[in-house]
Amino acid sequence: MKATPKYIKYINGLFPSCKIFLFIFILTGLVSFSAYAQGNENDQKEHEEFNPSNFDETSINITNKWMPLKPLTRHVYEGTTVEDGETFAHRVIITVTDFTKEIGGVNCVVTWDLDYSNGELEEAELAFFAQDKFGNVWRMGEYPEEYENGKFIKATCWLHGFNGSIAGIEMNANPKVGMPSYSQGWAPSVDFTDRAQVDQMGIKNCVPLDCFEDVLVIAELSISEPDAQQLKYFAQNVGNIRVGWRGKGELTQEVLELVEIQQLVLGALDEARAGVIKLEKSAYGVSKELYGKTKPIIQRSTN
Repeated sequence: MKATPKYIKYINGLFPSCKIFLFIFILTGLVSFSAYAQGNENDQKEHEEFNPSNFDETSINITNKWMPLKPLTRHVYEGTTVEDGETFAHRVIITVTDFTKEIGGVNCVVTWDLDYSNGELEEAELAFFAQDKFGNVWRMGEYPEEYENGKFIKATCWLHGFNGSIAGIEMNANPKVGMPSYSQGWAPSVDFTDRAQVDQMGIKNCVPLDCFEDVLVIAELSISEPDAQQLKYFAQNVGNIRVGWRGKGELTQEVLELVEIQQLVLGALDEARAGVIKLEKSAYGVSKELYGKTKPIIQRSTN
């Protein structure tokens, strides 16, 4: 972009008679590009085409190299969040449990996510993922509970197949720069319309846990906040290592870094299982017309 004025000046000095032609050529190109971009936006699908026949009994074996979900693995993230000009200490703990749950006829891995702000639990969530036969990881739904001062506030549950909600892609099997954006889930009833696109590949990024090569960056945005993006960094055979942001929208300015990966044993394992069971019990009581229509979680054999 910075070289363009010099280039035009150089051309005009050599060929003064080409000024008008060059101007029209550039203007036409800009108009064409704008029309092309608008056309892509208009052609963009609201949600992905979900086909349950693309899943089989291996759907809970999530081995995608960018987002492996190994049972009884816990990722711990720490950072900050800025809201309304105030900065909060932020800690997120994501546990891949040894529970599964059937959503929309597909067997899913259950993760148990805990979100802390200034040491206080603000949200606990059950999220459900499945990998199709091509290696794509799908988000099949989620049940998040929000708390304030230790008390339940609300739960905005969405699950594939209920209330018009449709599963979305959490991670492509073979992400590439330039590929079209994709829906990460379509649940307008709870204002979940997140989309994602490959932003960068092959970069190096360091977090407290380690430094990683060949990192993938995914840019995520919501239809309700088109001017702000959340950036997620993924390392091969590890998963998400960093969360950042960019833009001028009202998106919460969140920065998280992977500080620890744990393998659950003994007390921590019992605590995680108890936490999942407790949250699902709450879900059946709070979301009777939606979650209440699903089959209970099942503990899988991880031997």
